[in-house]
Amino acid sequence: MDFRLTPEQLELQDHVRRYCARVFTLEGLAALDGRGPDRSTWAALADLGLFGLRVPAADGGLGLGWVETVAAYEVLGAHLVPGPLVWSQLLAGVVPGVADGSRIVTGVDHVEPGAPIVVEHLGLADAVAVVDAEGVVLVDVTADSAGGADGSLTPLDPLTPVGRFTGPVEGERVLGAGEVDRIRAEGAVLTGALLVGIADRALEVAREYALGREQFGRPIAAFQAVQHLLADMYVRTMLARSAAYAAAAILDDATAGDLAAAVGSVKVVAGDAAMANARTCIQVHGGMGFTWEMMPHYLLKRTWVLEHGFGTSAEHAEALAAAMGSTG
Repeated sequence: MDFRLTPEQLELQDHVRRYCARVFTLEGLAALDGRGPDRSTWAALADLGLFGLRVPAADGGLGLGWVETVAAYEVLGAHLVPGPLVWSQLLAGVVPGVADGSRIVTGVDHVEPGAPIVVEHLGLADAVAVVDAEGVVLVDVTADSAGGADGSLTPLDPLTPVGRFTGPVEGERVLGAGEVDRIRAEGAVLTGALLVGIADRALEVAREYALGREQFGRPIAAFQAVQHLLADMYVRTMLARSAAYAAAAILDDATAGDLAAAVGSVKVVAGDAAMANARTCIQVHGGMGFTWEMMPHYLLKRTWVLEHGFGTSAEHAEALAAAMGSTG
């Protein structure tokens, strides 16, 4: 069986990569620091067809599968594209206007009853999707219910501003209780795909720096200690990528494997790969890696944010261990 991406899937990645390489450069990301994307940026991403990847062609989407979606989201992760990317993909076929970018929806999971809700990109959004035991409620954002990007809240990622939603969780229930597990599984796989992209970008950035930085008259990439670091980064990236595409294949075909195990695996492996590779990228750069003028700190901070999306690596690891114990 051939597990390589098809020419069409690679062309999709190249299409997204060319746009991201032009718009989300290091300088472009620095310009978004502290505020995230605006509506024009979001509309441009929608024009690429990113949020309609899985929407049927008859409804104006591309009608593609989860493998293609993961392939595209890996590229978005590598370029640190900000915004509610995962929620837009999850709700594009459910909420009108999300696929074409005319309505922006962010979201939150695991809300404590009565507690304030901290939401990513609240200032950008038209609505908040709240996942609870009964399904998904879509709450329109108004000036009275949301403070937008709240200056009193310090996000881990400077490209992911957060706001405090204080309004009642009242609105249209767009998905029922039977869809909760599916939404959470798909969200975890998409988040894992973004993390795979970060792991791969960290390897690329570290490799380029190691080839160009000279010490004792030769590039530091010539030193065995640095080579070992880069080799470990490569192995982690490939394992994470394999886990992400395996989970995507099972989402496309439920008979292909155990979805719960695949979802848990991609979040654990991709989360660990992105975290370790981002840290190693900083290590390869030395003291420069910590400065805000360099890419490594963005990679690490975005990993911190994505690590908590749709279950942490620790939570998924515990679930996997419990499942293995129950079948032992």
